[in-house]
Amino acid sequence: MTDTQFAFKGKSFYIPVIALFVIWMVYFIEIKFGFNFNKYGIYPKTFKGLRGVILSPFIHGSTRHLFNNSVPLAVMLGCLYYFYNSIANKVLIIGLLLTGLLTWSFARPSYHIGASGVIYFLVSFIFFSGVFRKYYRLIALSLAVVFLYGGMIWYVFPVEERISWEGHLSGFLVGFIFAFIFRRLGPQPEKFVFTENEEFEKLFDENGNFMPPPVMDTEEKEALHQKNSEIKQ
Repeated sequence: MTDTQFAFKGKSFYIPVIALFVIWMVYFIEIKFGFNFNKYGIYPKTFKGLRGVILSPFIHGSTRHLFNNSVPLAVMLGCLYYFYNSIANKVLIIGLLLTGLLTWSFARPSYHIGASGVIYFLVSFIFFSGVFRKYYRLIALSLAVVFLYGGMIWYVFPVEERISWEGHLSGFLVGFIFAFIFRRLGPQPEKFVFTENEEFEKLFDENGNFMPPPVMDTEEKEALHQKNSEIKQ
């Protein structure tokens, strides 16, 4: 792949902006008009709770909850649409649904809300995609993700009662699986083709050892020069 593949794309800017606008607008409406949207979150193993698979990422319980999710959500969406633009829509939509469904299937009987499951999905997908593809640019991105959000790994475990670790774990697992499934789609490492050079290959023996050409003495050089002169005549 060429460097033009990573040229700036509008989606890497306006998709994060739209996502932030929507989640902040939902929270504003909830506070302004006294609504409580928590009941639209994921409630595991109930038919009504399935609506949260789609709606829960847009619902947040507090300003702190919303703010903590806003920055990593914007950063990860930007990275997804910049580096994986050709598969970003498919990855995001299907990944969001599967993360929600997995949370619904085994989580505690409580309302699970917030975009953190999607964030864990994106972090996991972007990190493991770089590893699986073995592409130096994407590996560098993976290392940056670890540097910025590596501490998040602890929250896939039940370290705090009020945190939906099940949603985090679901996103992390789905991201890992998607990185493996989509590893041959999107950006790939450059492949180099080397042409054969017979004269160069003669400098090495069958075991790959370097065999420099013999150095001619003065008499041999004069004889070769005389021979070439006779050929020209």
